[in-house]
Amino acid sequence: MDERKAQLKKKAVSEAKKLAVIVGYLSMLFVLLELHRLAILRELNPTAPATYRVGFALINALVLGKIILIADAFHLGDSFKDKALVWAILFKSAVFSVLLTCCDTLEKVLIGVFHHRSVTQSASELGGGVEGFLLLMTMAFMVLIPFFAIMETARVVGENELFSIIFKRRTS
Repeated sequence: MDERKAQLKKKAVSEAKKLAVIVGYLSMLFVLLELHRLAILRELNPTAPATYRVGFALINALVLGKIILIADAFHLGDSFKDKALVWAILFKSAVFSVLLTCCDTLEKVLIGVFHHRSVTQSASELGGGVEGFLLLMTMAFMVLIPFFAIMETARVVGENELFSIIFKRRTS
């Protein structure tokens, strides 16, 4: 029984580390996008009150990070696992960009419903309509490429080996 407990603890620690990496990456990304949004709004209307939604960006990173972990546990995006690494990276980036964009859209609709707006009213406020949705999906795809490049490389060569390659001093 102690061996099973040790295995569960090891798995929990491993999953917590993965979640921390994913949430860290998404947090950095979402906070930068939020600050960019604020800069654009300030440029359009310098007297508009600043509405920082950085805390909301951090909560989104936590929720979406957990969604990524769950989807990964269900092997979402593993179709190209045995192909060339570039295809696995691009495929996972595409699949997860669609997933994250849909989650973002669902979140905005649910917030609208919470504020007593209909689903149609909430959906119309998504910003940019179909073009905005596709732009968000494209941006998510592009920023997920380096993330999945690291994750897939770690899967192929091993996490410890990748850590060693990136962070250890090399001798000439």
